[in-house]
Amino acid sequence: MNRPSSCLPALHVGRRAFLKGVAVGAAGLAVPNFGSLFHSQSIAAEARRQGKRCLLLWMNGGASQIDTFDMKPGQPNAGPFRPIQTNVAGTQVCEYLPRIARHMDKLAVIRSMQTSEPDHPGGIYLMHTGQRPTVNVAHPELGAMCAKYLGSDDSDVPNFIRMGSTGNGGAGFLGPQFQPFSVQRDGRISDFSGSNVTPEASDRRNDLLRFMESGFSRDHKAEPFEAHRMARERVWRLMRVRQVFDTTAEWGRHKERYGDTEFGRRCCLALKLLEQGVSFVEVGQENYDSHADNFIVHKACLQVLDAAWASLLEDMQSRGLLQDTLVVWMGEVGRTPQINNRVGRDHFVRGWTTVLGGGMIKGGVTYGATNPDGNGVRENPVTEGDFFATVYTALGINPRVRHMVGSRPIWATPENAKIVREVLA
Repeated sequence: MNRPSSCLPALHVGRRAFLKGVAVGAAGLAVPNFGSLFHSQSIAAEARRQGKRCLLLWMNGGASQIDTFDMKPGQPNAGPFRPIQTNVAGTQVCEYLPRIARHMDKLAVIRSMQTSEPDHPGGIYLMHTGQRPTVNVAHPELGAMCAKYLGSDDSDVPNFIRMGSTGNGGAGFLGPQFQPFSVQRDGRISDFSGSNVTPEASDRRNDLLRFMESGFSRDHKAEPFEAHRMARERVWRLMRVRQVFDTTAEWGRHKERYGDTEFGRRCCLALKLLEQGVSFVEVGQENYDSHADNFIVHKACLQVLDAAWASLLEDMQSRGLLQDTLVVWMGEVGRTPQINNRVGRDHFVRGWTTVLGGGMIKGGVTYGATNPDGNGVRENPVTEGDFFATVYTALGINPRVRHMVGSRPIWATPENAKIVREVLA
């Protein structure tokens, strides 16, 4: 049975208090749940010591669970795709995921997602933050939380990097320090990001600007000035290591395995970034919003996904990255069991699928189940709060850590969220 969502007490937050709360988030200060027992900076220090990372493979538009990991052979709405056996006895996946089928022992499938936002903008926000959109609070995405609690303050490479169609929330109240860094669809940073002056001249210019701004900031203090200064410092540091984003040398030998596609190249870059110690990388794949021609759309998408995802898992394992990296596969919604009059499937949130993998996850597990016809959850429903509580726990982040936005306490997950321990190693 679903539990009713809990609501935090409604508090009035004025503009001045809200901006003050944003500044507090940017400074990295937080007031945790449970008094002083779990200080957020202590959590962050322990998580960083463990060296955990997160990779999110985002299926933009919402992949069909019935045509991927929760197939319904023999049902009227099953569609033309056939299930195939995986390397885990009794677990089947779509025939267009043959290489992923050989890695099912590394993955845990949650087939009983029940979420609360059926449309794209709200669903994208929900499944990046674990929270429903509200008018008073901008919640941080999973990537921003990983940047805060898992990232390195000394890294020249951003701690939160995303590629392709991804989230719509950003760092939220955590502040500009934890904003995502986005690259182009082909995985490259913009051509205009280079400098036309020598490094020495650039350093002299930057030092002069820092000197001028330090004097200005003594008499003029405002959050926008500090946010702009921090963003510019990040850019300067990034320019020193911009070659990290160049996969030219690697792509020639990887593109056959990953598939010569933009998504494949982004996954290849994700591998390189994880090796560099980036705490959170998100790779988006487009075009799953199949209200029409669902099976043509999914066949094309799944063939691209299968090559890139399987190759990424293989390379992460061979390089020792998989044991400390949480791999998340999901979109913002599932798709209806019913096939509409355009041979498509529409948005569906009453029983859909997400997948977790990596060293923190118990591989070969299938958790929850939908009804035989797929029209709802039969056992073990998982809400967005449950899902994010599980993800944070796997990463070593307290799922009930509390941040203050002005005078208002905001928890990382809802009060009634439960951890799905059955999928954790």
